Amino acid sequence: MAIQAGRIRVLNDVAPREGGAYVLYLLQQANRAHFNPALEYAVGEANRLGVPVLACFGLLDGANGFPEANARHYAFLLQGLADAKAGLDKRGIGFCLRKASPAEIAIDLARDAALLVLDRGYLAIQKRWYGEIGKAVETRIVQVEGDVVVPVEVASGKHEYAARTLRPKLNRLFDSYIAGLSERTVKHRAGRGLPETEIDISDPDAVLAGMTLDRDVPPVKRFTGGETEARRRLKAYLAGPFGTYGTERNRPEAGAASHMSPYLHFGQISPVEIALAVRAAGTGGDEDKTAYLEELIVRRELAMNHVHYTEGYEAYARAVPEWARKTLAEHADDPRPHTYTEAELAEGRTHDTYWNAAQAEMRETGYMHNHLRMYWGKKILDWSPSPEEGFRRTLRLNNRYFLDGRDANSFTNVAWVYGLHDRPWARRKVFGTVRYQSENSLKKFDAKAYLKTVAALCAAEEAQGGRKA
Repeated sequence: MAIQAGRIRVLNDVAPREGGAYVLYLLQQANRAHFNPALEYAVGEANRLGVPVLACFGLLDGANGFPEANARHYAFLLQGLADAKAGLDKRGIGFCLRKASPAEIAIDLARDAALLVLDRGYLAIQKRWYGEIGKAVETRIVQVEGDVVVPVEVASGKHEYAARTLRPKLNRLFDSYIAGLSERTVKHRAGRGLPETEIDISDPDAVLAGMTLDRDVPPVKRFTGGETEARRRLKAYLAGPFGTYGTERNRPEAGAASHMSPYLHFGQISPVEIALAVRAAGTGGDEDKTAYLEELIVRRELAMNHVHYTEGYEAYARAVPEWARKTLAEHADDPRPHTYTEAELAEGRTHDTYWNAAQAEMRETGYMHNHLRMYWGKKILDWSPSPEEGFRRTLRLNNRYFLDGRDANSFTNVAWVYGLHDRPWARRKVFGTVRYQSENSLKKFDAKAYLKTVAALCAAEEAQGGRKA
């Protein structure tokens, strides 16, 4: 099927450059060679103009590295880029990887391009890259939105108060956007004469070894990056565990989660591809499919809405609503039965065995079940000297250890702990009227079974060369 018009934005209304050597695609948010609307748009334009497609990626490194990214994140990213390049090669699409910012590589390579195609992310750093590109590139620039189901501004033109206000808007629209994407045949295959890549991505471990970055948080063995692995996991999930998603999704020990969030974060699989597969799944009933699509579309795209329409979304004063900041301030001096340093939290040295297990799962494997992420965050608020410091700690730990950290969902979920997208609840110490989550929430699942699951996961990481929990 064709790319929906709502996904396409022309950023500068100029004609493609005559005599351009290629159509350039900045493959930055959508790191995949298939089911990628921006890439398919680039192929279509290249076919029309009679030139090949060159995809490029700017690898941030050293002092200019991606904020808060470490060896764990880069290992997964590089694995995904190696897989994407292999897919691009098979399709006849060129690939150029350099140690540069995305803006720098796009601006440089666009000098010889007939047209520049961008995909789209919503974080402030991504918007800054797009702004730099828009000011410096003289040829036509087209941006194609392919890592949400419904394009953010199509869904809503404002910051939404809660899921309940965005949900009806998405429900009216998403059927027209959950559609297949025709893969274009490349008529002019990439060959000699195109800019060559400066980094051989065929050995991701070697590339990682040559980078200057934070290595205190090592790569994990639990997850391997790349669109091939994402599709393998999705297929296996839909053939089995998905059948109990509707009833078991809030039970961390039940194995009903799909673990797609790292792959979505790095753009290694399309949310539309997932939605289509869920709808077509032979396992699972209507309850399972409705519940999964709620998380994939409504909850995830509420996060995109939040970061897109909130300047300073990483800051407590801007991300947390006024009513919540007011009530938390009123209770900032309440005595706290337990307080911990950030180091003690990171190491899981609290009185709460189950919280420590959740922290161990995150620290050692890069993942934590959504139900426990809520409990985990609420306890950091409870155990920190102030709500402002609690917010900063929660965000730092989230972004440091989670594979899907530094995501729109990360910033939104942390702000939710402090009242975003929520309403006032019964007043209590420390929290005021911000929602509290007690140890009683652990009774909703088999917490002891979860402890055994985490112990096994951590042991597996250690056995495969990871760090001891």
